[in-house]
Amino acid sequence: MEKGSNTLFRNFRRSKGHWLLAAFLVTGCDLIKMKNDSGRAAEDRQAVSRVGNTYLYRDELAGFIAPGTSPQDSATHIEAYINSWVRKQLLIQEASRKIDIDEAEVERKILDYRYSIIAYEYQTYYIKEHLDTVIANSEIEKYYKDNIDNFILKQNIVQATFIKVPKNAPRTGKIKELIYSSRDKDVKELKSYCLSFSAAYHISDSSWMVFDELVRNSPLAEIPNKIQFLKTTPYYETSDDSYLYFLMVDQYRMSDNISPLEFVKDDIRNIILNKRKVELAKRLEDETYTKALDQKEFEIFK
Repeated sequence: MEKGSNTLFRNFRRSKGHWLLAAFLVTGCDLIKMKNDSGRAAEDRQAVSRVGNTYLYRDELAGFIAPGTSPQDSATHIEAYINSWVRKQLLIQEASRKIDIDEAEVERKILDYRYSIIAYEYQTYYIKEHLDTVIANSEIEKYYKDNIDNFILKQNIVQATFIKVPKNAPRTGKIKELIYSSRDKDVKELKSYCLSFSAAYHISDSSWMVFDELVRNSPLAEIPNKIQFLKTTPYYETSDDSYLYFLMVDQYRMSDNISPLEFVKDDIRNIILNKRKVELAKRLEDETYTKALDQKEFEIFK
């Protein structure tokens, strides 16, 4: 068996493009068979790898490759799986030689882990089927007001226009005029200009942005006292060797102050959704327990 296993593994590595297609894919190939419920004697099974006295058999790879996977990808996945199996078995056997393993405790942990996976999969299915993802603005506003102290800003945020353009871009002298204008025509012209010539830009709207993220990779990122800068400088121009930078701040909020609702709206929405998921998971557990209790599906012996 050992000699045949080594030969098979070497052949696997040399001709994985065609041999694996015939040997491992589950799409119509009768070389891979699922284990019978009663199992098969080891001598009737074909091994693909061995570590000590532990073998990895071909039938244990059944279903590992999804139908429609290309032969090349199949070969890559199978080889990676076998290599991973070998490494894990080597570590297990090394551990068995070096430390005392409580097999009963290991089995208990495996069983607990199995139950956790099954329960998690069912909970995920149940939540997906029952989760109401519609969240009214009134619910978001209520959560915000009820938990206002949890929404303290950790960074300075702004509603601002920021434009970075190459020095050789055309009509840069008109950018300031367009930034200051609130006419729809000029706003559209500014956006069109930015799309055509800017290296980076953000046109002010109702959204809040972290100031440091807005001006990243620009000289403004090096401003030593950003709080004082924001308080005293509604408009600012600067440059470096390659680019011109334009900044106009419409509104700002400083760190350690209460965050505007709009800035944390998505966070609150996610919090509410997660609370609903937790409640659904608890409801599933309670319903399952109550149903089993009513139908006398379990007993607790004292």
